[in-house]
Amino acid sequence: MARDTSRYDSPLCSRYASKAMQQLWGDDRKFGQWRRLWLELARHEKDLGLAITQGQLDEMAAHLDDIDYAVAQAEEKRRRHDVMAHVHTFGVAAPSAAPIIHLGATSCYVTDNTDLILMREGLDMLALACARVVDRLARFARRWKTQPTLGFTHFQAAQLTTVGKRACLWLQDLAMDLRNLERARTDLRFRGVKGTTGTQASFLTLFHGDHAKVEELDRRVTAAFGFPSAFLVTGQTYTRKVDLEVLQALAGLGATVHRIGTDLRLLQHLKEIEEPIETEQIGSSAMAYKRNPMRAERACSLGRHLMTLVNDGAQTFAVQWMERTLDDSAVRRIAIPEAFLAADAVLGILQNVFEGLDVHPAVIRARVDSELPFMATENVIMAMVEAGGDRQTAHERIRVLSREAASEVKDHGRRNDLVDRIRADAFFAPIHAGLDALLDPSTFVGRAPQQVDAFLDGEIVPALKPYAGRLGGASDLAV
Repeated sequence: MARDTSRYDSPLCSRYASKAMQQLWGDDRKFGQWRRLWLELARHEKDLGLAITQGQLDEMAAHLDDIDYAVAQAEEKRRRHDVMAHVHTFGVAAPSAAPIIHLGATSCYVTDNTDLILMREGLDMLALACARVVDRLARFARRWKTQPTLGFTHFQAAQLTTVGKRACLWLQDLAMDLRNLERARTDLRFRGVKGTTGTQASFLTLFHGDHAKVEELDRRVTAAFGFPSAFLVTGQTYTRKVDLEVLQALAGLGATVHRIGTDLRLLQHLKEIEEPIETEQIGSSAMAYKRNPMRAERACSLGRHLMTLVNDGAQTFAVQWMERTLDDSAVRRIAIPEAFLAADAVLGILQNVFEGLDVHPAVIRARVDSELPFMATENVIMAMVEAGGDRQTAHERIRVLSREAASEVKDHGRRNDLVDRIRADAFFAPIHAGLDALLDPSTFVGRAPQQVDAFLDGEIVPALKPYAGRLGGASDLAV
């Protein structure tokens, strides 16, 4: 079906998020879930003694997904109430059940419980997507664990690290996000069957004061939708603190993605590591030679949006009055689905990037060579002392040669020739033969390779065990 181009369509759907995540938050899934909630409520009300027939249940079950949106739209326009519009629409499809649909329930029985079901499934999807990203980056880190590279603090040259060790810094943050997604999913509870202000008064009336039956109805409906427990107390809604906690987990992921994307953009500027590029991809409409970090920039852009959505959750939770107020409804329709769509999009981008990163060892080595002579000066001094030289004299000679080499670099734009100056200085003749060994980059990375193995084996491999057998499949960007 051709896309309707006459009206605004969220880019999260038309450009960025996966079809599966879009379908999760689509109308078919939402309103189909409402009908399933009504069916399960009626089914268990019947089992607990209310005057509901099997025929009514069968008719409801036969019309869970054939939603007449034209009828629903007309009803909502007339009644100004989306839930009652769909109660009526369901009743038109299942006329014999019309008298008992939504029996004893409040609107939040279907809206809140549906949101919890969709968030649970969405968190499962995001956790798997995050695990795939972690898996791809872990493979990258293992492959490049011994490749020396210039480290940066303040984006100024610092001691050496390795490409794989730097990747583990990104990986550690992603692993924390994976745990947060899993924790948010595990903490979800069902709203359950609570009635208008959470007191279950309507159901107590239906069951003529039988508290045990009301409790059993709540337990049965909760179990029917796969939740181990429901909130014991609610207002008309489940506490919007839940939304805030979920959005916090997604915002944290957005911050991680932005941080990683920024590093990748800087590395691409240095030409050390570049994101994948398609054969016919265009970097600039004017500058044909350009290879821009388009994917990393997109990840940063969407990550920034994801970080902001948590504010909707925090402010909405903060202003809920007493048992509820309806000013949460409109913003939740936007913020919650968009957060899941944005999180889905950034994880897809990262997977795509990590599956095709281009590492350029020659460029990395050239930058190391330009800075390493200065970093090696202390090693040179120590080697001279071991060869019988005077430490203070060696220090002064190195200081003078370092200043001269720095002037060559900064004042004349030439390469760092400190090593050449050391080789040409007879004072350093006792260590000339061993100078190459003193300047071997692999001796300056400390325990970085060992740290990579320890981190991957000790933290990442166990974190990915729950996803064994489900980590395959390449990411495919829509544009």
